[in-house]
Amino acid sequence: MAGAAGAVDSRPPRLWWTLGLLSSELGMTFRRMRTLALLGVLAAVPVLIGIAVKVETGGGGGVSDGGAAHGPAFLTQITNNGLFLVFAALAATLPVFLPMAVGVVAGDAIAGEAHGGTLRYLLVAPAGRTRLLLVKYAATMAFCLVATVVVAVSALVVGALLFPLGEVTTISGTRISFGDGLIRALLIALVVAASLTGLAALGLFVSTLTNSGIAAMAATVGLLITVQILDTIPQLHGIQPYLFSHYWLSFADLLRAPFYWDDIVKNLEIQALYAAVFGSAAWARFTTRDITA
Repeated sequence: MAGAAGAVDSRPPRLWWTLGLLSSELGMTFRRMRTLALLGVLAAVPVLIGIAVKVETGGGGGVSDGGAAHGPAFLTQITNNGLFLVFAALAATLPVFLPMAVGVVAGDAIAGEAHGGTLRYLLVAPAGRTRLLLVKYAATMAFCLVATVVVAVSALVVGALLFPLGEVTTISGTRISFGDGLIRALLIALVVAASLTGLAALGLFVSTLTNSGIAAMAATVGLLITVQILDTIPQLHGIQPYLFSHYWLSFADLLRAPFYWDDIVKNLEIQALYAAVFGSAAWARFTTRDITA
């Protein structure tokens, strides 16, 4: 009985230790100048898009046909409703800027600690390798969410300052209230953040393979670019549905009335698969790795 009681009593300290480790990791991640610079660049993208649309339209009318042909389908709606800047900014940052930022953070998660000589000390009990790896992944996922929210909030503020706000015309042609549009914008931001979970797991796995943070970040970003290229080659249509980036822009289906869930569900399933596979690979590598740094 005494042994059982001792086992039960040991759980709360372990839980508090894990929460403390997570809190410390989050603080360290978001205090780094590199992280703040990445968030600053992401916040600037909606500003540039908003100013470009404002200048092109001169404050009235719509975006020219040439501009619409090279941008998201709802880019032409920004001048009529600033809320559409949120959707356009997320569509513009998701293929490149957001995943590259996530690749930098995920790639540096373990390799950066090894390069700095702090990984050895982080593994001192009662941390443990599995717990540390989970904390690193949780912190990376927190960055995915914060980065997405930064883009969305920046776009909403800029859209409200430069363009009128009001009822939202969905892709289906129906009109919904501005409040409903805000709810959809929140759902879209959550889907975009969830769309980066597979890449985050891949980057974490790469980070366990080397002691160089720069090498891990470069490899993760390189894999991202490679996958993006593969997704554009028509001859590879057979494997494209299994690439983690293939359904990234499916969030636009949340602007339909009613919602169209098929591609969104496929996207989330692919992200869960990548997270499971590369998360397991990262755990297998990290728990057997000889830490000499």
